[in-house]
Amino acid sequence: MLKVNVGDSAPTFCLPDKDGNDVCLGDFKDKWVILYFYPKDLTSGCTIQAIDFTASLPEFEKMNTVVLGVSPDSPKSHQKFVDKHELKVLLLSDEEKTVLMDYGAWGEKTMYGKTSLGVTRSTVIINLEGKIAETYPKVKAAGHVDSVKEKLKELQA
Repeated sequence: MLKVNVGDSAPTFCLPDKDGNDVCLGDFKDKWVILYFYPKDLTSGCTIQAIDFTASLPEFEKMNTVVLGVSPDSPKSHQKFVDKHELKVLLLSDEEKTVLMDYGAWGEKTMYGKTSLGVTRSTVIINLEGKIAETYPKVKAAGHVDSVKEKLKELQA
């Protein structure tokens, strides 16, 4: 369950990208940010989501918006994921799970009747003031990008 709510200041962070370069939320002060949390590189749902966000990047860029994907996978794993699927979204590595915990995207989840710790597929939209503008606490990969796009248009209107 996400720990952040609409109107909260977005927790700041710096995380490495696929090349090991630090990317900080503060780097995007003049942009809207779609921050999405996903469980694992190269898995079916995560691949659908990353490909959909990549396909929609030109539209998001026209809306002055950057898309950041965060998972506990290593930068090397992100590199393989990006190369295999020609992804253009910026994937960030949170191996310590600090940002995942700050946002509430890490915790207990139940799948097939078994409880384990992991990433809850979730998304937040952060506005130009660095505040949470929208939250999606439980996301289904297919079709999610379109609903985020529509909400962003509404928020920017």
